Amino acid sequence: MSPRLDETRSDPSLETALEERETASSTFPPATPEHSGPGLAGLPEIPPYDEVGAVDARALSKTLFARLASLEEGTHDYAYVRNTLVELNLALVKFAASRFRTRSEPMEDIVQVGTIGLIKAIDRFELSRGVEFPTFAMPTIIGEIKRFFRDTSWSVRVPRRLQELRLDLAKAGDELAQKLDRAPTVGELAERLGLPEDEVLEGMAASNAYTASSLDAQAEEDEPEGSLSDRIGYEDHGLEGIEYVESLKPLIAELPPRDRRILSLRFVANMTQSEIGEELGISQMHVSRLLSRTLARLRRGLLTEE
Repeated sequence: MSPRLDETRSDPSLETALEERETASSTFPPATPEHSGPGLAGLPEIPPYDEVGAVDARALSKTLFARLASLEEGTHDYAYVRNTLVELNLALVKFAASRFRTRSEPMEDIVQVGTIGLIKAIDRFELSRGVEFPTFAMPTIIGEIKRFFRDTSWSVRVPRRLQELRLDLAKAGDELAQKLDRAPTVGELAERLGLPEDEVLEGMAASNAYTASSLDAQAEEDEPEGSLSDRIGYEDHGLEGIEYVESLKPLIAELPPRDRRILSLRFVANMTQSEIGEELGISQMHVSRLLSRTLARLRRGLLTEE
């Protein structure tokens, strides 16, 4: 079931990331003689994280990754080195998160999700491959943030296929608009993406579920209406006749064929009584009498049912 819009979303992985970040700065402070384990011997002293520049952070990370590969996972020394790597490279997370600062989600949440991506990148990184860690980590961090928006930012939950189709439609729409100097049609979008038109229409309809507006939202200053509900609501006068139409159906079915045809020609084809007389080969006066008799019969039938 999709979460309610007013519910506070909590992701266990976010809480885990926060706990690990707190652990890195409290339980495992920078290595000193009294905190050092056997696996930390020879490591350089780590200055306060906010004082480490990008170049120094990269050099320290290489040293720490080399040491991490030699430590046993789950030990005190392994946890210290791993969490120190997280703190040293948080600048990568903040840089990646800044790309999404225009989104509706709080920047703190985006940074937390990006930190999860950073932790995953640290666990997967292999120094022996000769790739710089920022180059390896950035796609993982950004991918984690994008998954967060894809899975949690939709007002109404839709299948992931339609979420991805919305992105493809937006990209193809922008490209075609620049090329054609106008908004592309459904057929042009379908041809560009190699999809049937009905699937493109389904994706366009699903895009409406990305954001939701309150019915109590106030209008702009230049609009005379009040709330959104006042602007989108209208009275459907056709609803008043539905009950009568449904009640008339069995009564009309009981009429003789000629009377049913006269009703159809008069009220469906909008023909005059003279035109109906010419169509049936009878006088206009005879059509008038037949029509009056039929309408009276239908009226009595409705009153009897009531």
